[in-house]
Amino acid sequence: MTTATDVKASGTAAALRNLYLVRFGFALIWAVLLFLTGPGSGPVSVALLVIYPLFDVAAAIVDLRSSKTARPAAALYVNLALSLLAAIGLATTAASGVPAVLRVWGAWAITAGIVQLIVAVSRRRLGGQWAMILSGAISTIAGTGFILQAGTPTASLTSLAGYATVGGVFFLISAVRLHRTAKST
Repeated sequence: MTTATDVKASGTAAALRNLYLVRFGFALIWAVLLFLTGPGSGPVSVALLVIYPLFDVAAAIVDLRSSKTARPAAALYVNLALSLLAAIGLATTAASGVPAVLRVWGAWAITAGIVQLIVAVSRRRLGGQWAMILSGAISTIAGTGFILQAGTPTASLTSLAGYATVGGVFFLISAVRLHRTAKST
């Protein structure tokens, strides 16, 4: 027997699945474009750097509007604010060079990773959230790595392409797992 709660969970899972698939595609395309622009912070790289957290803002808005249950609104609003601040920070520090950009990106990766971890843990009943939990934890570790890398002579933006790719793969894994929940009713 299907309950109203099951139907809501199924609808939320479907919305998240679709959002995660879009995030996967975006992350891969973005990573390829950043990798192709090279290790510096030219105008195309700067645009890409600002677009990534702005896309995260848009994704948080879609998440807030589309997920009816298991919607940790406070954490999503925090994520939205952090991503907007990251976009502003990246746009402002881009002229200061790669180390400054890596520090801002690293701080964002740490804080956004913690928020992602909180959101995923609160949604674990939907299924497919173990990938988001891992992604949030790895993001905090990677963010620390970016900050540490900023102090080295080999600091490069291309490491961010790898970060985005791994994050995209976690979104894909979660989307595939959420497909089962979405089909359950």
